[in-house]
Amino acid sequence: MPSSPAHRYTTTAIALHWVLAAALLGLLVFGWYMVGLPFSPAKLKYYNWHKWAGVTILLLSVLRLVWRLGHRPPALPARMAAAMPRWQHLAHHGVHHLLYALFFAVPLIGWAYSSAAGFPIVWFGLWQLPDFVPASPALAEAIKPWHELSAYALLALAALHIAAALKHQVIDRDGLLRRMWPGSAR
Repeated sequence: MPSSPAHRYTTTAIALHWVLAAALLGLLVFGWYMVGLPFSPAKLKYYNWHKWAGVTILLLSVLRLVWRLGHRPPALPARMAAAMPRWQHLAHHGVHHLLYALFFAVPLIGWAYSSAAGFPIVWFGLWQLPDFVPASPALAEAIKPWHELSAYALLALAALHIAAALKHQVIDRDGLLRRMWPGSAR
């Protein structure tokens, strides 16, 4: 099924989607790497980089949400929409809404943890961000697992999102992936 311009996302939406996807994947891998390191000046530097990237992802998420609110996503082609069972439509919308929620929750929880632990975020070493919550070791310990759990939830939803896109591409062969693929034929 060819993907007409009316059924494609805007170039800006496509760019934000793929930049955010790459940034999230990179930050998740980097996070796994850095937590396994022994305490050292390098580990402290990597934690700062992780925070900077998290704030950048938060800003990209704001930009993406603002773009999305001003530019409705394209409707599914009628034939494709008719072929999808109701549960797939519900899953499609539910996963997207939860992904957006986690785009904000994961970095905000990380910011709250950093603030509670008494470690300010100085974005790119230039701008100190305000503390999100007051410094409190007990609060930091309570928040810490939520950052990791929410990141894993984001990873699980992203994997589900990718699996669904691949299912449409490989099994259904309905061209759904072309709606968000950069440079796809219009």
